[in-house]
Amino acid sequence: MNKKYLPSALILYLNYFIHGVGCSILGQAVIKEALAAAWGVEAMAITAISAALGLGRLIALPFAGPLSDKLGRRISTAIGSASYAIYLIGLALAFNAGTHGGYTIAYVCAIIGGIANSFLDTGIYPAVSEIIYKAPGVATMGIKFFIAIAQMLLPFVLGVAVTSTAAGFTSYNPLFYGCGIAYIVLFVLVFLFPLPDADQKASGKKEGLIDSLKHTHFSFESIAMILIGFTCTGTFQLWLNCAQNFAKENVGWADPSIMQTYYSAGTMLALVVTALLTRKIKDVRFILGYPVICLVTMIAVLVGKSQTLMIAGAFLIGWAGAGGLLQIVTSVCNMLFPKIKGTVTALVMIASSLCNYTILTAASKMQPSQVMIMNIVLTAAGVVLGVSGADLSEIHDTVEKLEGLGNKNLVIDVTGADVKETFKNAVQIRKAAIKDGDRTFGYSSIVNLHKIAAGDLHKQAALLSLFTMKYGSVIVAEHIGYAEALPLFGLRQNVFTDPIL
Repeated sequence: MNKKYLPSALILYLNYFIHGVGCSILGQAVIKEALAAAWGVEAMAITAISAALGLGRLIALPFAGPLSDKLGRRISTAIGSASYAIYLIGLALAFNAGTHGGYTIAYVCAIIGGIANSFLDTGIYPAVSEIIYKAPGVATMGIKFFIAIAQMLLPFVLGVAVTSTAAGFTSYNPLFYGCGIAYIVLFVLVFLFPLPDADQKASGKKEGLIDSLKHTHFSFESIAMILIGFTCTGTFQLWLNCAQNFAKENVGWADPSIMQTYYSAGTMLALVVTALLTRKIKDVRFILGYPVICLVTMIAVLVGKSQTLMIAGAFLIGWAGAGGLLQIVTSVCNMLFPKIKGTVTALVMIASSLCNYTILTAASKMQPSQVMIMNIVLTAAGVVLGVSGADLSEIHDTVEKLEGLGNKNLVIDVTGADVKETFKNAVQIRKAAIKDGDRTFGYSSIVNLHKIAAGDLHKQAALLSLFTMKYGSVIVAEHIGYAEALPLFGLRQNVFTDPIL
């Protein structure tokens, strides 16, 4: 990491500190009630405003990712900061409008806030990964750390920010205005400090989202990783926006706002611990383990219905649901597609935003207990996707770490649990190396036939031919005689069967 970029990194992270307020402020029960009273709607209807943030992200992400790759991270971040200022100041103006269009104004401003979020994500995620290039996973988790700090402090700030209007309504406008002004300051600062210019120096014409996708091969595993952006977002967004309402209506807790502090404390602690553990534990393990923790936690909360379980649930969901899982997924996808980091970040965030809009819109029309059940089902789907997307990511992570230790003479073992998995690994790794230009997968591969066809020499003979063509650089068999070897030599003469020959 170049020390000259340290102030720049701080400015980028501060954008997400304020974002931590902007993305969770509408989930606070007291703010929901204040806005609902001013606008003459039910408190759960405010969840639809939160959903509009997802709609705004969906609108902007197809353009924001390629724009970040083409024009650089500075422009993308600046657009995000300016748009976020409009969103937050707009919420204050919407409150002042009351029943005279206040709800509509807030909905439109929330869409702008979602657009802002899109440009911040596609600008800052790649930027911090480029600044802290030796630990991109830790760099992206730092984003979530700053979000968590803001969310932890928010319940304490609410009491200070509260004011009253002439009509007697409770107002949190000072908080909205303060955060909006902070974004204006950050907008100016992002132009005053340097950022890595690797993207601007990269050769070749930058493509739009559709063109980038046309030239990129997506395996089932990589698609599963992108879809986890949908499920993990649902896990923490539904909890963040609806858990306090569940505590009030189903547990009888009059003021559950302290749950936000426990949620944020869990998130912050998880980010520190996870960042340390990623040095010893593969990223994919967290993608598998954290959704399981969330699933068990929400089932316990739904069945138990107690304040103690709600507090414990807030901490554990903050830890496992919001403790860097989305950031880890984004980092893994960036490693799998190094040439289109901005675009693949956009894809993960499109999945996240689609969830944010559809799931929260549905939640705004449901009872809190029904929302909790929906969250359980969504999180269970995330567990399935985590299992499906694990293998290839784990291989990539292992190879990258070995390279980082200075090991260059590597052979990738593509052998899976069965023939189907082994064949899939061999083909995908070779496609990633050749078509996608991912040189992490550019090493020779080895297939161990003893593992997938132990004791069956006839099956091993057939597999020798299969993996000679697709794409075993080294194939280990229990026995090979003249009859098995001769046709293999013939197959090997066809250089087009294996691009590395």
